Amino acid sequence: MTLRVTFLGTGGAVPTTERNTSAVAVNREGDQFLFDAGEGTQRQMMRFGTGFAVSDVFLTHLHGDHVLGLPGLLQTWGFNDRTEPLTVHVPQGTKREVHDLLHAADTDPDFRVTVNEVSPGAVARDGEGYEVRAVATAHRTTAVGYALVEDERKGRFDRDRAEDLGVPVGPKFSKLHDGEAVELDDGSVVTPEEVVGPPRPGRRLVYTGDTRPADSVVAAAEGADLLIHDATFADDHLDRARDTGHATAREAAEVAADAGAVRLALTHLSSRYAGDASRLRREAESVAAFDGEVLLPGDGDEVDVPFPR
Repeated sequence: MTLRVTFLGTGGAVPTTERNTSAVAVNREGDQFLFDAGEGTQRQMMRFGTGFAVSDVFLTHLHGDHVLGLPGLLQTWGFNDRTEPLTVHVPQGTKREVHDLLHAADTDPDFRVTVNEVSPGAVARDGEGYEVRAVATAHRTTAVGYALVEDERKGRFDRDRAEDLGVPVGPKFSKLHDGEAVELDDGSVVTPEEVVGPPRPGRRLVYTGDTRPADSVVAAAEGADLLIHDATFADDHLDRARDTGHATAREAAEVAADAGAVRLALTHLSSRYAGDASRLRREAESVAAFDGEVLLPGDGDEVDVPFPR
């Protein structure tokens, strides 16, 4: 089952020739989402082939490098005769500003656009087998992050054990796997607990947007298969990070370590690292407590999120 992340914009507030402003596309088994939409996002979508069949846009906050691509996207969707509704999820208290932004270019699309305000902890979208939750973050304006959390999966079905118990190959296998006891020809009963293992966790993907390290992010990213965290600065600009409500790469890795995340993707990189951002990865990897994988994605990079082992 596909859970694919495409990094459309990995730069900070000022775009560079290599890194656009913030935007991340997520495809979960055909459900397509956009997390933030900085200036130029629609060109990145075309360039990297994500398609435009987005049902939901999740905005972390209203700074320009995270939202200025939306009016153009809305206009393009209108030109393409879109009819499917669009939901734009925004932090609580920002609905009016987002509504004004969406109509800034005198755009009045024929398709329905719903602006949905969300508070930390609330479910922004309830999908088939998953949900997207809003996460409290620590930026210098009203902001949230988002966690895509899948439901638990069924436990593994032990076919050999079932056959040893006399269960015939066929429909009774499915009934047992679905949690229903079955009766055999000799009158004995086999229960699901005898042949089905414990439930297995689904996948967890967390996108912080801009933030300082926060306990709320640690909690939301517990055991995350992929944590996409603000890593705007290197260690020597820690004071700048604190002043502007951002994190360093090392701090991002410390959050990942505290959360027990499997992989960490560093994003929202300052333009001061346009020539070479490798030091950010090195500083994140130097956090001994984090034994997961550190990713330094560039624009266009794709990451497939596997199920937990």
